[in-house]
Amino acid sequence: MPSTEGNAVQPTSRRERLRAELERDALSAARKLIAAEGVEALSLSAVAREVGVTPPALYRYFEGKPGLTVAVYEAVTRDFVDTVAKAAGALDPEDFGGQLYAATRAVLDWSVANPGEFDLLMGAGYARLVASERHVDQVLIRELGGLFGQTFAQLWRRGILRYPSEQEMEPRLRAQVTAYGRLMEHEYPAGVAMVMITCWRQIYGLLCMAVYGHMASSFDDCLPLFENMMDDLLALCGVPRKR
Repeated sequence: MPSTEGNAVQPTSRRERLRAELERDALSAARKLIAAEGVEALSLSAVAREVGVTPPALYRYFEGKPGLTVAVYEAVTRDFVDTVAKAAGALDPEDFGGQLYAATRAVLDWSVANPGEFDLLMGAGYARLVASERHVDQVLIRELGGLFGQTFAQLWRRGILRYPSEQEMEPRLRAQVTAYGRLMEHEYPAGVAMVMITCWRQIYGLLCMAVYGHMASSFDDCLPLFENMMDDLLALCGVPRKR
């Protein structure tokens, strides 16, 4: 590969290439285990067996199971958010309601299609991960919340979104919402973040119903409930869904 002097690309060493390959293969194997058997199946020994190395060899790369689990969490989050971004990106940039609907529908479809990985990001698997005292939810808030936040920022700048003032929020809640908004790295008032979390607490409840089959005796298909919820949420955001 040609290069100019002083700007040459240094070749990756064989050791670095092998490390990158092992990390990639280990993450792939871990995700397959989670998809097939759930988060509880994830262990260094199981992943090491899948990639053909010893557990101590894998330990050096990930600093034990917590490190491996966090690495998987981050990889799943990236793929999840990419899927949602592609769904929203297929819409007209000026169709804010369409973008929010498409992105939220992609969240639902991905969650139902990937229950094991959903469990890691937002379910019982996440709760076990948090027990390691690593606040990995910041990754999901920053990436997924930041993605939705781009549209909410547009709604705010254009005066479309109605949101509560800081004085209307209880002080402890205001502090929490402010911290939440700060993680999403968008410069809008805390009230905008309050509208976002108001939407998310409804979306998250429906996701759990759909993924875990809660109330399946009545709601065996959650799509009608999803459509009804989105009509309400889009109206709340000032962008009623086009029919």
